Amino acid sequence: MIKKAKHILTKSQEPRPKAGGLPGGGQVIIMTEVIVCLTFDYDAESVQIRAREEAVRVSKGQFAVKRGMPRILDLFKKHRIQGTFFTCGWVADQYPETVREIVSQNHEIAAHGYLHENFDTLSVYEQKDVLQKTHKALEEIGGPGSVKGFRAPYWRLAHNTLQLITEMGYIYDSSLMTDDRPYILQFPDIAGGTLVEFPVEWFLDDWPLFEMKQKSPSSVFETWKAQFDALLEMDDIPEGHRVFNLTLHPSCTGHAYRIRLLERLIEHMKAAGAKFSTMATVAEDILAKE
Repeated sequence: MIKKAKHILTKSQEPRPKAGGLPGGGQVIIMTEVIVCLTFDYDAESVQIRAREEAVRVSKGQFAVKRGMPRILDLFKKHRIQGTFFTCGWVADQYPETVREIVSQNHEIAAHGYLHENFDTLSVYEQKDVLQKTHKALEEIGGPGSVKGFRAPYWRLAHNTLQLITEMGYIYDSSLMTDDRPYILQFPDIAGGTLVEFPVEWFLDDWPLFEMKQKSPSSVFETWKAQFDALLEMDDIPEGHRVFNLTLHPSCTGHAYRIRLLERLIEHMKAAGAKFSTMATVAEDILAKE
């Protein structure tokens, strides 16, 4: 439960009308567009460093830097699409050249803790310290005002985390599961306290599917494709909120056969007329219409 937050439905979030009939039995075809937000949690080995794990597990995180990120950025460049990279502050400090490459290719960097901390175990003071340290590390590379969003490590929040990021001036979060389309959270006690929430889901996350459940590539592809295709057809989602939010990790999807799967998905979505965007851009568009 998010303390003092209101989940509101605004006029721009009202469902679109269904297709209607034409004389002679024809149908009015209402074109729909899905906005695709391909997001990466760029943790590298921050999780393993914080947990003081042994060398092999550390090396798995390092794969993200050595091989995963170059493959992902090359894929995005090939298809001329932008993405959002939720980056740990420690990663920005440790591997600034890779984060600079993200920024130089016009992708978005957003906050993801400093050392991938579990926020629901932190005091308010500790949360503020982590958030400010992360923000500083990312803005040193992205520039002032470049960091506009947050995703909680492990998707775990303290009851006041979202108020804290709203007070910092962030405009969106992507950690909750209350809906399957973006919605507005309001914090009446904070001046300008409006936050766009981009919901997440376990079946739209590469890590549990590949690393924990060891799902086959075809199974994962069909799951993600089915969700995208369903968003094209649902009548209860308005235009501008029809967002396909996929959570990926360079240390997971960066592997050879998985990057091929991602490319197949990108090609399918492009063929269906999808619009690829950063989360910050979508959040700004939603807020501009409120």
